[in-house]
Amino acid sequence: MTDEASNRPEASAPEARAPRGFADRRGRDLTAERRIVARVSEVYERWGFEALETPAFEYADALGKFLPDADRPNEGVFALQDDDDQWMALRYDHTAPLARFAAQNWETLPKPFRRYAYGPVWRNEKPGPGRFREFWQCDADTVGSDRPEADAEIIAMGCEGLRAAGLAAGQAVIRVSNRKLFDGLFDAGGITDPMQRLTALRAVDKYDRLGVEGVRLLLGEGRLDESGDYTKGANLPASVISAIEAFLASAEAPGLSRAGVLDAVSGAARSGFLGAAGDEALKELAAIDRALTAMGVAQDDVRFDPTIVRGLEYYTGAVFEAELLLDTKDEKGRAVRFGSIGGGGRYDDLVSRFTGQSTPATGFSFGVSRLASALRAAGRGAEDATRGPVVAIVFSEDDMQHYLDAVSELRAAGIAAELYLGRAGMKAQMKYADRRGAPAAVILGGDEIAAGQVTIKDLDAGRARAAAIADNDAWKAERPGQQTVTRDQLLAVVRSIIE
Repeated sequence: MTDEASNRPEASAPEARAPRGFADRRGRDLTAERRIVARVSEVYERWGFEALETPAFEYADALGKFLPDADRPNEGVFALQDDDDQWMALRYDHTAPLARFAAQNWETLPKPFRRYAYGPVWRNEKPGPGRFREFWQCDADTVGSDRPEADAEIIAMGCEGLRAAGLAAGQAVIRVSNRKLFDGLFDAGGITDPMQRLTALRAVDKYDRLGVEGVRLLLGEGRLDESGDYTKGANLPASVISAIEAFLASAEAPGLSRAGVLDAVSGAARSGFLGAAGDEALKELAAIDRALTAMGVAQDDVRFDPTIVRGLEYYTGAVFEAELLLDTKDEKGRAVRFGSIGGGGRYDDLVSRFTGQSTPATGFSFGVSRLASALRAAGRGAEDATRGPVVAIVFSEDDMQHYLDAVSELRAAGIAAELYLGRAGMKAQMKYADRRGAPAAVILGGDEIAAGQVTIKDLDAGRARAAAIADNDAWKAERPGQQTVTRDQLLAVVRSIIE
Protein backbone atom coordinates (compact mmCIF):
# COMPACT_ATOMS: atom_id res chain seq x y z
CA MET A 1 0.00 0.00 0.00
CA THR A 2 1.42 3.36 -1.06
CA ASP A 3 1.98 5.98 1.58
CA GLU A 4 0.23 8.97 0.02
CA ALA A 5 1.98 11.40 2.34
CA SER A 6 5.39 10.32 1.06
CA ASN A 7 4.36 11.17 -2.52
CA ARG A 8 3.18 14.67 -1.75
CA PRO A 9 5.50 17.50 -2.81
CA GLU A 10 7.10 19.26 0.13
CA ALA A 11 5.74 22.70 0.86
CA SER A 12 8.25 25.41 0.07
CA ALA A 13 10.04 26.64 3.17
CA PRO A 14 9.39 30.26 4.15
CA GLU A 15 12.24 32.71 3.65
CA ALA A 16 13.71 33.87 6.95
CA ARG A 17 13.51 37.65 6.74
CA ALA A 18 12.56 40.61 8.92
CA PRO A 19 9.72 42.84 7.70
CA ARG A 20 10.82 45.97 5.86
CA GLY A 21 11.43 48.85 8.22
CA PHE A 22 11.73 46.60 11.28
CA ALA A 23 15.04 45.53 12.77
CA ASP A 24 16.33 42.76 15.01
CA ARG A 25 18.43 44.16 17.83
CA ARG A 26 20.96 42.33 19.96
CA GLY A 27 22.75 43.17 23.18
CA ARG A 28 24.75 46.23 22.09
CA ASP A 29 21.79 48.04 20.54
CA LEU A 30 19.47 47.21 23.42
CA THR A 31 22.08 48.25 25.97
CA ALA A 32 22.56 51.61 24.24
CA GLU A 33 18.84 52.38 24.13
CA ARG A 34 18.17 51.22 27.68
CA ARG A 35 21.05 53.33 28.95
CA ILE A 36 19.68 56.45 27.24
CA VAL A 37 16.15 55.80 28.50
CA ALA A 38 17.32 55.19 32.08
CA ARG A 39 19.52 58.29 32.22
CA VAL A 40 17.04 60.62 30.53
CA SER A 41 14.15 59.30 32.64
CA GLU A 42 16.18 60.05 35.77
CA VAL A 43 16.52 63.65 34.57
CA TYR A 44 12.78 63.90 33.92
CA GLU A 45 11.97 62.62 37.40
CA ARG A 46 14.43 65.01 39.01
CA TRP A 47 12.65 67.88 37.27
CA GLY A 48 9.34 66.73 38.76
CA PHE A 49 7.74 64.79 35.90
CA GLU A 50 5.54 61.76 36.58
CA ALA A 51 5.89 58.52 34.61
CA LEU A 52 2.90 57.55 32.46
CA GLU A 53 2.42 54.52 30.24
CA THR A 54 -0.39 54.46 27.68
CA PRO A 55 -1.40 51.51 25.47
CA ALA A 56 0.40 50.76 22.23
CA PHE A 57 -2.98 51.02 20.48
CA GLU A 58 -5.27 54.03 20.41
CA TYR A 59 -8.56 54.46 18.61
CA ALA A 60 -7.71 55.75 15.16
CA ASP A 61 -9.88 58.84 15.37
CA ALA A 62 -8.06 59.84 18.59
CA LEU A 63 -4.67 59.79 16.86
CA GLY A 64 -5.80 62.02 14.08
CA LYS A 65 -2.59 63.36 12.53
CA PHE A 66 -1.83 60.83 9.79
CA LEU A 67 -5.29 59.51 9.10
CA PRO A 68 -6.88 60.06 5.65
CA ASP A 69 -10.55 60.19 4.82
CA ALA A 70 -10.79 56.57 3.73
CA ASP A 71 -12.61 53.38 4.66
CA ARG A 72 -9.37 51.89 5.99
CA PRO A 73 -7.31 54.41 8.00
CA ASN A 74 -3.90 52.84 7.44
CA GLU A 75 -1.91 55.64 5.84
CA GLY A 76 0.88 56.71 8.17
CA VAL A 77 -0.19 54.31 10.92
CA PHE A 78 -0.74 50.57 11.34
CA ALA A 79 -4.46 50.09 11.89
CA LEU A 80 -6.89 47.24 12.46
CA GLN A 81 -10.64 46.98 12.89
CA ASP A 82 -11.94 45.59 16.18
CA ASP A 83 -14.94 43.28 16.44
CA ASP A 84 -17.09 46.27 17.37
CA ASP A 85 -16.18 47.86 13.98
CA GLN A 86 -14.03 50.55 15.58
CA TRP A 87 -10.59 51.17 14.10
CA MET A 88 -7.52 51.03 16.34
CA ALA A 89 -3.98 52.02 15.37
CA LEU A 90 -0.54 51.65 16.86
CA ARG A 91 0.61 54.96 18.33
CA TYR A 92 2.93 56.99 16.09
CA ASP A 93 4.26 59.07 19.01
CA HIS A 94 3.67 59.58 22.75
CA THR A 95 2.04 63.00 22.46
CA ALA A 96 -1.27 62.07 20.81
CA PRO A 97 -1.94 59.39 23.50
CA LEU A 98 -1.10 62.00 26.16
CA ALA A 99 -3.67 64.39 24.67
CA ARG A 100 -6.31 61.66 24.83
CA PHE A 101 -5.34 60.73 28.41
CA ALA A 102 -5.38 64.35 29.56
CA ALA A 103 -8.78 65.00 28.01
CA GLN A 104 -10.18 61.80 29.50
CA ASN A 105 -8.86 62.45 33.03
CA TRP A 106 -8.57 66.23 33.18
CA GLU A 107 -10.87 66.73 36.17
CA THR A 108 -8.77 64.49 38.43
CA LEU A 109 -5.27 65.48 37.24
CA PRO A 110 -2.99 67.98 39.01
CA LYS A 111 -2.76 71.03 36.76
CA PRO A 112 -0.46 71.70 35.06
CA PHE A 113 0.03 67.98 34.44
CA ARG A 114 3.69 67.00 34.01
CA ARG A 115 4.43 63.54 32.68
CA TYR A 116 7.16 61.61 30.89
CA ALA A 117 6.86 58.46 28.80
CA TYR A 118 9.10 56.12 26.86
CA GLY A 119 8.64 53.14 24.59
CA PRO A 120 8.30 52.09 20.96
CA VAL A 121 6.23 53.96 18.39
CA TRP A 122 5.23 52.82 14.90
CA ARG A 123 4.87 54.68 11.61
CA ASN A 124 3.59 53.19 8.39
CA GLU A 125 6.01 55.09 6.17
CA LYS A 126 8.44 54.09 3.45
CA PRO A 127 11.56 52.72 5.16
CA GLY A 128 15.06 53.75 4.14
CA PRO A 129 18.60 54.10 5.48
CA GLY A 130 18.28 55.10 9.14
CA ARG A 131 14.49 55.32 8.82
CA PHE A 132 12.53 52.55 10.53
CA ARG A 133 8.85 51.82 11.02
CA GLU A 134 9.41 50.94 14.67
CA PHE A 135 11.64 52.95 16.99
CA TRP A 136 11.86 54.24 20.57
CA GLN A 137 11.17 57.70 21.89
CA CYS A 138 11.41 59.24 25.37
CA ASP A 139 9.19 62.28 25.96
CA ALA A 140 8.38 64.82 28.64
CA ASP A 141 5.41 67.20 28.44
CA THR A 142 3.66 69.87 30.49
CA VAL A 143 -0.08 70.16 29.84
CA GLY A 144 -2.01 73.14 31.18
CA SER A 145 0.56 75.98 31.20
CA ASP A 146 0.70 78.75 28.61
CA ARG A 147 3.74 80.41 30.20
CA PRO A 148 6.88 80.78 28.04
CA GLU A 149 8.78 79.60 31.12
CA ALA A 150 7.18 76.18 30.63
CA ASP A 151 8.79 76.04 27.17
CA ALA A 152 12.10 77.23 28.64
CA GLU A 153 12.01 74.54 31.31
CA ILE A 154 11.38 71.83 28.72
CA ILE A 155 14.31 73.14 26.64
CA ALA A 156 16.66 73.35 29.63
CA MET A 157 15.67 69.87 30.69
CA GLY A 158 16.36 68.68 27.16
CA CYS A 159 19.90 70.07 27.47
CA GLU A 160 20.41 68.17 30.71
CA GLY A 161 19.00 65.04 29.09
CA LEU A 162 21.53 65.31 26.26
CA ARG A 163 24.32 65.53 28.84
CA ALA A 164 22.94 62.51 30.67
CA ALA A 165 22.81 60.58 27.40
CA GLY A 166 26.55 61.11 27.01
CA LEU A 167 26.94 64.31 24.99
CA ALA A 168 29.33 66.92 26.35
CA ALA A 169 29.19 70.67 25.78
CA GLY A 170 29.58 71.52 22.11
CA GLN A 171 28.46 68.08 20.91
CA ALA A 172 24.79 69.01 20.49
CA VAL A 173 22.66 72.13 20.30
CA ILE A 174 18.94 72.80 20.70
CA ARG A 175 17.70 75.29 18.11
CA VAL A 176 14.57 77.23 19.02
CA SER A 177 12.08 79.29 17.06
CA ASN A 178 8.39 80.16 17.14
CA ARG A 179 5.80 79.25 14.53
CA LYS A 180 4.06 82.60 15.07
CA LEU A 181 7.00 84.38 13.42
CA PHE A 182 5.94 83.08 10.03
CA ASP A 183 2.25 83.41 10.86
CA GLY A 184 2.81 87.11 11.46
CA LEU A 185 4.93 87.47 8.34
CA PHE A 186 2.29 85.77 6.20
CA ASP A 187 -0.50 87.86 7.76
CA ALA A 188 1.37 91.10 7.10
CA GLY A 189 2.15 90.01 3.54
CA GLY A 190 -1.45 89.09 2.77
CA ILE A 191 -0.72 85.35 2.34
CA THR A 192 -3.98 83.73 3.38
CA ASP A 193 -4.01 80.49 1.34
CA PRO A 194 -3.17 77.63 3.78
CA MET A 195 -1.50 75.55 1.06
CA GLN A 196 0.63 78.49 -0.05
CA ARG A 197 1.75 78.98 3.55
CA LEU A 198 2.48 75.28 3.95
CA THR A 199 4.50 75.19 0.73
CA ALA A 200 6.55 78.17 1.91
CA LEU A 201 7.23 76.59 5.30
CA ARG A 202 8.31 73.35 3.65
CA ALA A 203 10.72 75.38 1.55
CA VAL A 204 12.21 77.01 4.67
CA ASP A 205 12.50 73.56 6.27
CA LYS A 206 14.91 72.61 3.46
CA TYR A 207 17.25 75.52 4.21
CA ASP A 208 20.01 73.43 5.77
CA ARG A 209 20.06 71.20 2.68
CA LEU A 210 19.41 73.63 -0.18
CA GLY A 211 20.85 76.88 1.16
CA VAL A 212 19.45 80.35 0.63
CA GLU A 213 19.36 80.15 -3.18
CA GLY A 214 17.42 76.87 -3.22
CA VAL A 215 14.92 78.17 -0.69
CA ARG A 216 14.50 81.42 -2.63
CA LEU A 217 13.53 79.44 -5.73
CA LEU A 218 11.02 77.33 -3.78
CA LEU A 219 9.50 80.45 -2.23
CA GLY A 220 9.04 81.80 -5.74
CA GLU A 221 8.07 79.90 -8.88
CA GLY A 222 9.86 76.63 -8.13
CA ARG A 223 13.08 74.72 -8.46
CA LEU A 224 14.61 72.17 -10.84
CA ASP A 225 16.86 69.80 -8.89
CA GLU A 226 19.94 67.90 -10.07
CA SER A 227 17.89 64.86 -11.11
CA GLY A 228 15.71 66.93 -13.41
CA ASP A 229 12.64 66.84 -11.14
CA TYR A 230 10.77 70.12 -10.85
CA THR A 231 9.28 71.21 -7.52
CA LYS A 232 6.54 73.80 -7.73
CA GLY A 233 7.15 76.85 -5.56
CA ALA A 234 4.96 78.88 -3.20
CA ASN A 235 4.76 81.90 -5.57
CA LEU A 236 5.16 84.41 -2.74
CA PRO A 237 5.44 88.15 -3.49
CA ALA A 238 9.01 89.45 -3.70
CA SER A 239 8.52 91.55 -0.56
CA VAL A 240 7.59 88.48 1.51
CA ILE A 241 10.51 86.50 0.06
CA SER A 242 12.85 89.33 1.06
CA ALA A 243 11.51 89.29 4.63
CA ILE A 244 12.05 85.50 4.83
CA GLU A 245 15.59 85.95 3.52
CA ALA A 246 16.18 88.37 6.40
CA PHE A 247 15.16 85.52 8.72
CA LEU A 248 17.62 83.20 7.01
CA ALA A 249 20.39 85.78 7.29
CA SER A 250 19.85 86.04 11.05
CA ALA A 251 20.28 82.28 11.32
CA GLU A 252 23.61 82.50 9.48
CA ALA A 253 25.04 85.41 11.47
CA PRO A 254 28.01 84.00 13.41
CA GLY A 255 28.38 84.55 17.15
CA LEU A 256 24.98 86.13 17.75
CA SER A 257 23.49 85.58 21.19
CA ARG A 258 19.85 84.52 21.54
CA ALA A 259 18.92 88.17 22.16
CA GLY A 260 21.01 89.18 19.15
CA VAL A 261 19.07 86.82 16.90
CA LEU A 262 15.80 88.32 18.17
CA ASP A 263 17.07 91.78 17.33
CA ALA A 264 18.03 90.65 13.83
CA VAL A 265 14.67 88.98 13.23
CA SER A 266 12.76 91.99 14.54
CA GLY A 267 14.36 94.00 11.73
CA ALA A 268 11.56 92.61 9.56
CA ALA A 269 9.12 94.54 11.72
CA ARG A 270 10.68 97.82 10.65
CA SER A 271 9.53 97.00 7.13
CA GLY A 272 6.06 96.19 8.37
CA PHE A 273 6.47 92.49 7.72
CA LEU A 274 6.24 90.87 11.12
CA GLY A 275 2.62 91.48 12.11
CA ALA A 276 0.89 91.06 15.45
CA ALA A 277 1.56 87.32 15.64
CA GLY A 278 5.23 87.93 14.90
CA ASP A 279 5.46 90.53 17.66
CA GLU A 280 3.88 88.02 20.03
CA ALA A 281 6.45 85.40 18.95
CA LEU A 282 9.31 87.78 19.71
CA LYS A 283 7.92 88.49 23.18
CA GLU A 284 7.58 84.76 23.90
CA LEU A 285 11.11 84.05 22.67
CA ALA A 286 12.46 86.92 24.78
CA ALA A 287 10.74 85.45 27.85
CA ILE A 288 12.21 82.02 27.02
CA ASP A 289 15.66 83.62 26.72
CA ARG A 290 15.33 85.29 30.13
CA ALA A 291 14.27 82.02 31.76
CA LEU A 292 17.06 80.05 30.08
CA THR A 293 19.61 82.62 31.20
CA ALA A 294 18.25 82.49 34.75
CA MET A 295 18.62 78.69 34.71
CA GLY A 296 22.22 79.02 33.57
CA VAL A 297 21.72 77.53 30.09
CA ALA A 298 24.66 78.50 27.89
CA GLN A 299 24.24 80.38 24.62
CA ASP A 300 26.02 77.57 22.75
CA ASP A 301 23.65 74.94 24.17
CA VAL A 302 20.45 76.70 23.03
CA ARG A 303 20.35 79.01 20.04
CA PHE A 304 17.49 80.86 18.43
CA ASP A 305 17.10 79.91 14.77
CA PRO A 306 14.07 81.21 12.81
CA THR A 307 14.54 78.52 10.13
CA ILE A 308 13.25 75.81 12.52
CA VAL A 309 9.69 75.09 11.38
CA ARG A 310 9.20 71.45 12.44
CA GLY A 311 5.78 69.84 12.89
CA LEU A 312 3.99 71.93 10.29
CA GLU A 313 0.53 70.57 11.13
CA TYR A 314 1.25 70.08 14.82
CA TYR A 315 2.92 72.92 16.69
CA THR A 316 1.33 76.30 17.42
CA GLY A 317 4.08 78.36 19.08
CA ALA A 318 7.63 77.69 20.24
CA VAL A 319 9.40 74.87 18.39
CA PHE A 320 12.74 73.29 19.20
CA GLU A 321 15.04 70.79 17.56
CA ALA A 322 18.11 69.04 19.02
CA GLU A 323 20.94 68.67 16.53
CA LEU A 324 23.98 66.42 16.89
CA LEU A 325 27.25 68.26 16.24
CA LEU A 326 29.59 65.27 16.49
CA ASP A 327 31.34 64.02 13.36
CA THR A 328 29.66 60.77 12.34
CA LYS A 329 30.53 58.05 9.84
CA ASP A 330 28.60 55.20 8.29
CA GLU A 331 29.66 51.54 8.37
CA LYS A 332 32.02 52.14 5.44
CA GLY A 333 33.75 55.07 7.11
CA ARG A 334 32.09 57.75 5.00
CA ALA A 335 31.07 61.02 6.65
CA VAL A 336 27.32 61.28 7.27
CA ARG A 337 25.15 63.95 8.84
CA PHE A 338 22.65 62.77 11.42
CA GLY A 339 21.05 66.14 12.09
CA SER A 340 18.03 65.99 14.38
CA ILE A 341 18.14 63.64 17.38
CA GLY A 342 15.09 65.05 19.13
CA GLY A 343 12.73 67.96 19.27
CA GLY A 344 9.44 69.35 20.40
CA GLY A 345 7.41 72.46 20.83
CA ARG A 346 4.14 74.00 21.93
CA TYR A 347 0.94 72.30 20.76
CA ASP A 348 -2.02 74.20 22.21
CA ASP A 349 -4.67 72.63 19.98
CA LEU A 350 -4.13 68.90 20.52
CA VAL A 351 -6.20 68.38 23.69
CA SER A 352 -8.92 70.70 22.39
CA ARG A 353 -9.67 68.15 19.66
CA PHE A 354 -11.41 66.16 22.40
CA THR A 355 -12.74 68.88 24.71
CA GLY A 356 -13.40 71.83 22.42
CA GLN A 357 -11.53 73.98 24.93
CA SER A 358 -8.05 75.34 24.38
CA THR A 359 -5.54 73.54 26.61
CA PRO A 360 -1.95 74.77 26.34
CA ALA A 361 0.79 72.14 26.23
CA THR A 362 4.50 71.89 25.46
CA GLY A 363 6.96 69.01 25.32
CA PHE A 364 10.22 67.51 24.10
CA SER A 365 10.98 64.09 22.63
CA PHE A 366 14.29 62.26 22.47
CA GLY A 367 14.64 60.00 19.44
CA VAL A 368 16.18 57.21 21.51
CA SER A 369 16.86 54.80 18.65
CA ARG A 370 18.22 57.59 16.47
CA LEU A 371 20.43 59.00 19.24
CA ALA A 372 21.85 55.54 19.96
CA SER A 373 22.64 55.08 16.26
CA ALA A 374 24.20 58.54 16.07
CA LEU A 375 26.47 57.91 19.05
CA ARG A 376 27.60 54.64 17.52
CA ALA A 377 28.29 56.40 14.20
CA ALA A 378 30.41 58.88 16.16
CA GLY A 379 32.54 56.05 17.52
CA ARG A 380 30.90 56.16 20.94
CA GLY A 381 29.52 52.61 21.02
CA ALA A 382 32.29 50.93 23.03
CA GLU A 383 30.54 51.57 26.34
CA ASP A 384 27.49 49.73 25.03
CA ALA A 385 29.36 46.51 24.24
CA THR A 386 27.60 43.83 26.25
CA ARG A 387 29.56 41.99 28.90
CA GLY A 388 28.88 38.30 28.57
CA PRO A 389 28.72 35.77 31.41
CA VAL A 390 31.61 33.78 32.81
CA VAL A 391 31.60 30.46 30.93
CA ALA A 392 32.33 27.14 32.63
CA ILE A 393 33.96 24.68 30.23
CA VAL A 394 32.61 21.09 30.14
CA PHE A 395 34.98 18.14 29.74
CA SER A 396 33.21 15.08 31.08
CA GLU A 397 29.65 14.07 31.93
CA ASP A 398 31.05 12.39 35.06
CA ASP A 399 32.26 15.75 36.42
CA MET A 400 29.04 17.67 35.78
CA GLN A 401 28.46 18.23 39.50
CA HIS A 402 31.75 20.15 39.77
CA TYR A 403 30.80 22.41 36.84
CA LEU A 404 27.34 23.07 38.23
CA ASP A 405 28.76 23.85 41.67
CA ALA A 406 31.16 26.44 40.17
CA VAL A 407 28.41 28.14 38.15
CA SER A 408 26.03 28.18 41.13
CA GLU A 409 28.70 29.71 43.38
CA LEU A 410 29.32 32.55 40.90
CA ARG A 411 25.61 33.24 40.39
CA ALA A 412 24.97 33.28 44.15
CA ALA A 413 27.63 35.99 44.40
CA GLY A 414 25.82 38.10 41.79
CA ILE A 415 28.14 37.22 38.90
CA ALA A 416 26.58 36.25 35.57
CA ALA A 417 27.70 32.73 34.71
CA GLU A 418 26.68 29.91 32.43
CA LEU A 419 27.54 26.28 31.92
CA TYR A 420 28.37 25.38 28.31
CA LEU A 421 25.55 23.11 27.19
CA GLY A 422 26.65 22.24 23.70
CA ARG A 423 28.57 19.10 22.75
CA ALA A 424 31.74 20.60 21.28
CA GLY A 425 35.33 20.17 22.40
CA MET A 426 37.39 22.58 24.46
CA LYS A 427 38.69 24.63 21.51
CA ALA A 428 35.17 25.28 20.25
CA GLN A 429 33.99 26.07 23.79
CA MET A 430 36.71 28.69 24.20
CA LYS A 431 35.69 30.22 20.87
CA TYR A 432 32.10 30.25 22.12
CA ALA A 433 33.14 32.07 25.31
CA ASP A 434 35.02 34.63 23.23
CA ARG A 435 32.01 35.28 20.99
CA ARG A 436 29.81 35.67 24.05
CA GLY A 437 32.08 38.44 25.28
CA ALA A 438 32.84 36.43 28.42
CA PRO A 439 35.31 38.11 30.80
CA ALA A 440 36.62 34.72 31.94
CA ALA A 441 36.43 30.98 31.36
CA VAL A 442 36.42 28.49 34.21
CA ILE A 443 38.36 25.27 33.48
CA LEU A 444 37.82 22.24 35.70
CA GLY A 445 39.55 19.36 33.97
CA GLY A 446 40.33 16.04 35.59
CA ASP A 447 43.74 17.20 36.81
CA GLU A 448 42.32 20.37 38.40
CA ILE A 449 39.54 18.47 40.14
CA ALA A 450 41.94 15.83 41.48
CA ALA A 451 44.26 18.52 42.84
CA GLY A 452 41.46 20.68 44.30
CA GLN A 453 42.29 23.45 41.88
CA VAL A 454 40.65 25.50 39.12
CA THR A 455 42.14 27.17 36.06
CA ILE A 456 40.71 30.59 35.21
CA LYS A 457 41.38 32.23 31.89
CA ASP A 458 41.09 36.04 31.85
CA LEU A 459 39.81 36.40 28.30
CA ASP A 460 40.10 40.20 28.14
CA ALA A 461 43.73 40.16 29.29
CA GLY A 462 44.44 37.15 27.11
CA ARG A 463 43.19 38.90 23.99
CA ALA A 464 45.21 42.02 24.74
CA ARG A 465 48.45 40.17 25.52
CA ALA A 466 48.13 37.57 22.80
CA ALA A 467 47.91 40.36 20.24
CA ALA A 468 51.46 41.35 21.20
CA ILE A 469 52.87 37.80 20.93
CA ALA A 470 53.75 36.89 17.36
CA ASP A 471 55.40 33.49 18.00
CA ASN A 472 53.06 30.53 18.55
CA ASP A 473 55.55 28.70 20.79
CA ALA A 474 55.91 31.80 22.94
CA TRP A 475 52.14 32.02 23.24
CA LYS A 476 51.93 28.41 24.41
CA ALA A 477 54.72 28.96 26.92
CA GLU A 478 53.24 32.15 28.34
CA ARG A 479 49.56 31.23 28.15
CA PRO A 480 48.52 34.88 28.51
CA GLY A 481 45.73 35.67 30.96
CA GLN A 482 45.59 32.19 32.46
CA GLN A 483 46.17 31.15 36.08
CA THR A 484 45.59 28.06 38.21
CA VAL A 485 44.54 28.54 41.84
CA THR A 486 43.02 26.49 44.62
CA ARG A 487 39.32 25.82 44.18
CA ASP A 488 38.32 28.04 47.11
CA GLN A 489 39.84 31.07 45.31
CA LEU A 490 37.50 30.80 42.31
CA LEU A 491 35.14 33.55 43.40
CA ALA A 492 37.83 36.02 44.43
CA VAL A 493 39.83 35.62 41.21
CA VAL A 494 36.80 35.91 38.93
CA ARG A 495 35.58 38.96 40.82
CA SER A 496 39.00 40.64 40.45
CA ILE A 497 38.89 40.02 36.69
CA ILE A 498 35.43 41.52 36.32
CA GLU A 499 35.99 44.49 38.62
